[in-house]
Amino acid sequence: MVWVLLIGMLLALLVGPSWWVKRVLAKHSKNRADLPGSGGQLAKHLIDAFELTDVTLEQTEAGDHYDPISKTIRLTEPVYHGKSLTAVATAAHEFGHALQHHARYKPLTTRTFLAKQARLVEMLATGALIAIPVLSVVPGAGVFARLLLVVVVASMFFSTIIHLVTLPVEFDASFGKALPILTQGDYVSHGDISAIRKILLACALTYVSQAMIGVLNIGRWIQLLRR
Repeated sequence: MVWVLLIGMLLALLVGPSWWVKRVLAKHSKNRADLPGSGGQLAKHLIDAFELTDVTLEQTEAGDHYDPISKTIRLTEPVYHGKSLTAVATAAHEFGHALQHHARYKPLTTRTFLAKQARLVEMLATGALIAIPVLSVVPGAGVFARLLLVVVVASMFFSTIIHLVTLPVEFDASFGKALPILTQGDYVSHGDISAIRKILLACALTYVSQAMIGVLNIGRWIQLLRR
């Protein structure tokens, strides 16, 4: 019975945030005639209002995000053209990242640096995964296979660190940047503030489930190393 409860709690931690995020964003994605503009129009307006002359705005199919390398806010079609609370809040959240970059917000610069190293770490881990089965059948090479397994675990740990560093970045973009902009600038009505808070929380929690899955994977590989 205890194991069933533990498994249930683990599944809730892994699946719960992702399910809640999708539910909240979908609930408030209906276009509203009373909103002054689309998500894309709001992002463009904020770029001009805050005089971030080096920041550009694009439509994308790769998910809503801010690219610190090219200083570009990229919004999906429903957000770019949508006049919904989800579109407006998401655009403000991504603009929040642009503001962080402009202010040289330390957690964002740290995440950007780690993300640049992630490609190299991923290549090393891929090479290790390919080599491990070969070395495991070579007489006397078992110790090297075990060392490569350590490399794989380290790569997963590195990925999890990036996700954990991302959390304060996302929460600041939502509640340190986007929420004050939307409320103080009268971009949404007072009656919509509660919904806006939930949407911004959903934006901030996007990476939570990924971080939890990363922690779980690390635990499984560490158990394998102990055998």
